[in-house]
Amino acid sequence: MELIGAIDQGTSSTRLIIFKAGTCEVLVEHQLEVQQHFPNEGWVEQDPLELLKSVHLCIQGVVDKLQAKNIPVSSIKGIGLTNQRETTIVWNRLTGIPVHPAMVWSDARNSLIVKNLCSEFGQDHLRTQCGLPIATYFSATKLLWLWDHIPEVKQLAEEGNLLFGTVDTWILWNLTGGTQNGLHLTDVTNASRTMLMSLKTLSWDPSLLKFFNLPLHILPTIKASSDDFGCIATGPMRGIKISGVVGDQQAALLGQGCTRIGEAKSTYGTGCFMLYNTGDSIVESKHGLLTTVAYQQAGRSATYALEGSVAVAGSSVRWLRDNLGLIKDSSEISSLAEQVEKTDGVYFVPAFSGLFAPHWKSDARGTLCGLTSHSTKHHICRAVLEATCFQVKDIFEAMKMDSKSSPSSILVDGGMTASQILLQLQSNILGIDVQKPSFSEVTALGAAVAAGVSLGLWQLGTKISDLQTYSPEIDNIYQSLF
Repeated sequence: MELIGAIDQGTSSTRLIIFKAGTCEVLVEHQLEVQQHFPNEGWVEQDPLELLKSVHLCIQGVVDKLQAKNIPVSSIKGIGLTNQRETTIVWNRLTGIPVHPAMVWSDARNSLIVKNLCSEFGQDHLRTQCGLPIATYFSATKLLWLWDHIPEVKQLAEEGNLLFGTVDTWILWNLTGGTQNGLHLTDVTNASRTMLMSLKTLSWDPSLLKFFNLPLHILPTIKASSDDFGCIATGPMRGIKISGVVGDQQAALLGQGCTRIGEAKSTYGTGCFMLYNTGDSIVESKHGLLTTVAYQQAGRSATYALEGSVAVAGSSVRWLRDNLGLIKDSSEISSLAEQVEKTDGVYFVPAFSGLFAPHWKSDARGTLCGLTSHSTKHHICRAVLEATCFQVKDIFEAMKMDSKSSPSSILVDGGMTASQILLQLQSNILGIDVQKPSFSEVTALGAAVAAGVSLGLWQLGTKISDLQTYSPEIDNIYQSLF
């Protein structure tokens, strides 16, 4: 039996799933929650060492479960890695110690840097080169903040001992040896989220590095998504190849089998992300979306996508639970929301760290309005779910204008899709069918696909056939109100 493993390091958790190669069949899996820290307004941090430890613990947990089933670890022919994108980590090459906590993708402490750059050059100044607006979301402006505010960062860079990477690079470097000749690598999907890579050449762009005044030697080498990323150096999976790396949202696109032009998916996780496959065409958005790399096989041209990114989706549910204490468990939001037919005028704008696509307003802040003495936590819970759907509506309309198409359905995945009321609301608001696969771990599946394709053990474009469909329950005349 040939197996493929998939490490999925996300904002909220880390998991490792072992698949039977070429299928959705899961042999074993292990998952751990990871912590986020909010030391100041707009700041979102994670501990890089905790992220790495969670990967090692998941590896050990999976190996223990395989042994309990008498399945040899040698059956694993390759590992795929998918990760939260844009999150920025810098560390000492000699010691392997991070210089600063990871600046998570939703961190907005760099808003003043972004404001100044936008005032001087305009928000879309770099779009033709990297496909992205100048925004707090992307790695370059986070790295610039670290460069300006953490003296050790610039000092180590001048000594030649600073390494930069997104989460994939940090995990790869450590798994392949760390200070003992670890490989400093990334893939095209993650590199395309830094604002430093040319979409045309798929390499670090000298003019972009000059614009941000950042040195090339701190950056990892860029490879295709399905490629050789070395072998795990130590531990119970020592010697197993890492044969695929892909950013989490692009991984979900692969997991859903959206490899043809015009196919799209929307992932509802910590944030919400809609990707639309544009094939080998680099389509520059005119309506506030991003142009990004969807994936690439070694030795082949890249596939591109349009992306609509929403900063806050599932994290708003976590906020209700952890900050306000309105719910005890994330699943409780759906049952509370279902107990009222409407919000009775309560509206929620979850701009905790500004608004992403299509608005790109880093200074926006969250709003809960329309409260009366009649309002209850049921209305607030429903308003939070509706807020996610309304944000998706915004990026869906932008996607239709940029792609010049009107999809009749959309594939969805992610943790929030466990909520049936959310999916029905989304179908009502979009006015199209919303289709959810029966298999829930689509992002990890995409990482397995990337790894399996590299090894000749997976067919690219394989779709999940069992879909649950939610169709609109309101008339077109009411949909126009949204």
